[in-house]
Amino acid sequence: MSLLHQTRFFITVNDLRALPQEYRYVDGQPQVMPEVAFVGRSNAGKSTAVNVLCNQKRLAFASNTPGRTQHLNYFQVGKIDAPLGFLVDLPGYGYAAVPDAARKHWGQLLAGYVESREPLAGLVVIMDSRRPFTELDQQLLDWFAPTGKPVHILLTKADKLNKQEQNRTLADAHAFAV
Repeated sequence: MSLLHQTRFFITVNDLRALPQEYRYVDGQPQVMPEVAFVGRSNAGKSTAVNVLCNQKRLAFASNTPGRTQHLNYFQVGKIDAPLGFLVDLPGYGYAAVPDAARKHWGQLLAGYVESREPLAGLVVIMDSRRPFTELDQQLLDWFAPTGKPVHILLTKADKLNKQEQNRTLADAHAFAV
């Protein structure tokens, strides 16, 4: 069984001061558990990607309505008695029918998290294949770049494109990531 198949909900956080400080022990020494965050535009498929990777249909709440993920949702990876780290489903950026105050709060939460979260080991940037590479995507990568930590780009909804569009989007993604 894959380690990701042993993932379970841990906590929801709406304030950077409430972020968990969980430890695991390696050779008897405490280490902060690493986090891998899933981030992208509203309705790009972040929660669905978490569910697919973890082989669970309802681990992360997935909706057709943009803006449903409004907090940082932590999912603990590994056995209950020996967890290894976290997947973190972040609020989307860009379009969502929410008040400006909520959108501003999400922006501050997201920026603060990706710029300064020490246990954050890497980002998985989820992009809808039909709408990749916006200014907001570049801004997110600019916030995260100084950390030197890895970024992976996951293109979703490619089944909605024809083969030529898929190839062009993949080439664009490669050029954007390099």
